[in-house]
Amino acid sequence: MIGSPMLLAFFHRFLWWADHGVLFYFLALNSFYAMLLILSIPELWRHWRLADDEHLSRLITSEALPALSLLVPAYNEEVTITASVLSFLTLEYPKFEVILINDGSKDGTMDVLLSEFDLYEVPPAYPRVLGSQRVRAVYRSRRHSRLIVLDKENGGKADSLNAGINAARHEYVVAVDADTLIEPDALLRLARPFVLGTSVAAVGGTLRVANGCVVKMGRVVDARVAPVWLSGCQVVEYLRAFLFGRLGWNTIGGSLIISGAFGLFRREYLLAIGGYKTGNVTEDMDLVVRLQRYLYENNIKAEMPFIPDPVAWTEVPPQIHVLARQRERWHRGLIGTMITHRDLLFNRKYGAMGMVAIPYFFFGEMLAPLIELFGYVITVLALALGAVDLRFALLLLVCAIGYGSLLTVWAIVLEDLSFRRYRRRGDLARLLLFAFIEGLGFRQLTVWFRLQAFWKYLRGSDSWGVMTRQGFGAPK
Repeated sequence: MIGSPMLLAFFHRFLWWADHGVLFYFLALNSFYAMLLILSIPELWRHWRLADDEHLSRLITSEALPALSLLVPAYNEEVTITASVLSFLTLEYPKFEVILINDGSKDGTMDVLLSEFDLYEVPPAYPRVLGSQRVRAVYRSRRHSRLIVLDKENGGKADSLNAGINAARHEYVVAVDADTLIEPDALLRLARPFVLGTSVAAVGGTLRVANGCVVKMGRVVDARVAPVWLSGCQVVEYLRAFLFGRLGWNTIGGSLIISGAFGLFRREYLLAIGGYKTGNVTEDMDLVVRLQRYLYENNIKAEMPFIPDPVAWTEVPPQIHVLARQRERWHRGLIGTMITHRDLLFNRKYGAMGMVAIPYFFFGEMLAPLIELFGYVITVLALALGAVDLRFALLLLVCAIGYGSLLTVWAIVLEDLSFRRYRRRGDLARLLLFAFIEGLGFRQLTVWFRLQAFWKYLRGSDSWGVMTRQGFGAPK
């Protein structure tokens, strides 16, 4: 009994310090986001000036543009594969090939390809440098000289990309998803760093949400914001992540993410690091970290910039249970990547990657759901026991949620002032509404999904889960 008041006082003090620690964490994290926003503004202005049609017309005749190999892994895409392949074959770019990798589809994907593109089998005249599941046959098209089809045994996306890298004839490869809708001029825009004389190891483009958009013949012809809150929140989330999140890293250096659905890489470097790592549920981030390591360790001065105007459209999960699988998998992959490369943390040998990027993703992304949950719990306890007052709890809420929502609004403003993909006032109003719903409601939902990733990682799970899609078309 004598120690009870002392124990209670200690507990009060602990709650007070813990709550203030969480407050400082959210202030620091959101202030870092704000810094990325500030750094992105001159970058956005520079790319916006270079994004007009006059510059594109110069690009298409430029001899500085390298030949590209598009790598398109496909699994059970029977319904949409014809439109997808045609959309890739008709992209505006002077010299490229499309390598479609049929990853052991169990439906009629291969039959459709054989029929629609008049495929004929050819000898596999390329070295098998990277390991992959057995390639059963290689085909070319009598109708489209740019098209090559690899029919292989199932091994997953990373395995399929490795098979595609082996077959690629050109110096640079572009990894895309079979169900990604690439804008016709996106490859020209993606290749801009080559014209500017930049030594390039990789280039990242922008992903936008196709849910709610009008799609015809594999092209987004009318960009719209879906009125459904789940899809709408992901629209503003993608805007924030790509428009200033990744653009701000151009100035800092050391970016660790190039989307697996739309990214360009120098083939020589991919071969040097052993290609994509199979068995990893976020093979794109793992590849970029290993590529950055390779550049630092071999003192290669090659950049990995993000370009905001090359756009590919993707369908995001329209249902909560599908979103749950996706976000859990993404975070489990992040945990695996951070643990595998933990020796980079605050390692000055690796420059901006070791001193800024890895610490940010370790503390600001990987541990964020744990700290956020901890903050909610101790704040409720501290309020109940009188360790903090209501004003402090509201301040914590503003820093954790309001600060982030304000940054999202600024991302929407930047979008409206620059590229303006969404031209209707109603769509702009929806974006602003979803910016606040995303901060209060959607974010807490994804925190719960990401928390589950820690348990699955400890259990050694490497499952992807079923990512069901509704398909593209006119908004319902």
